[in-house]
Amino acid sequence: MPYLVAAIICSSLIAVLFRLSETRMLNRFAVTTFNYLGAMIVAALLLSSDLPERSSQEFSFSESIGRVFVGNNGVFQGMHSVYWAITVGLPAGVFFFLAFVFYQKSIGHGTISLAGAFSKLGILVPMSLAIILWRELPSSIQWTGIVMALIAIIVIYRPFRADIDRSKVMPLAFLFLFGGIAEFSNKFFQHYSVSGYRSVFLLCVFSSAFLISSMVLIVSRKRFGFREVLTGLMIGVPNLFSSFFLIMSLEVMKSTVVFPLYSAGSVALITIWSVVVFSEKLFRSEAFALSLILLSLVLVNL
Repeated sequence: MPYLVAAIICSSLIAVLFRLSETRMLNRFAVTTFNYLGAMIVAALLLSSDLPERSSQEFSFSESIGRVFVGNNGVFQGMHSVYWAITVGLPAGVFFFLAFVFYQKSIGHGTISLAGAFSKLGILVPMSLAIILWRELPSSIQWTGIVMALIAIIVIYRPFRADIDRSKVMPLAFLFLFGGIAEFSNKFFQHYSVSGYRSVFLLCVFSSAFLISSMVLIVSRKRFGFREVLTGLMIGVPNLFSSFFLIMSLEVMKSTVVFPLYSAGSVALITIWSVVVFSEKLFRSEAFALSLILLSLVLVNL
């Protein structure tokens, strides 16, 4: 649970720092690009301080893939976990980037509440896949807490007040899908890797996302300056650690419990930050949703 709490805190800090950058009218895409660079640098520093040991392997990586997936024979060991981190991490970075692109598109269509809701409800993708692939079924009490957490997300964002036309549906659908796949990549890597290779995986994720994002930024020719670079690098620190601690929590808790609490907990903490830092008013519905989230935290730990 401490790892999950740390992941939630880092996730909420990302939103707060992005919100502060919005008040300064910074180039949003440049901030995001340098956020990936910041996360990549931190991942590289973590990796350099704890390099994986090189060890001889009885089987080649391709043979290990067959043993792990076809033979259902455990996880990748030693350097094969490094190769597995690269295999999953590089495409995961693409999904992280695509989720951001479609989040931006959804906001551009004026569907801010819908974008927020679909972004957070995307955790239904990794939840469903974990149940289908690994039979990670919560207990009855935990199911109650999970449903309460999902209801709380909907209550806070109140997305269905908005009218949805066809032009808004596809970006929201892709946001839900790509965001969900991006989150699932954390679990997919963790499930088949021995502990201790998180930094390798995250370095691959954010390197891939930074490469694609920087190429798009260059092509767009939108101006940016030192403030965008500094802000992005600062955001990259909690961004890296949110995924780092999320993976650690997945190592000790069921993903069907971790993902909804991670999403709902982040929403709750962002709401509290908004009241404390930005002096926003807390509505009754939001107070009710926060109560649901707190109760859900209790239920899933029973």
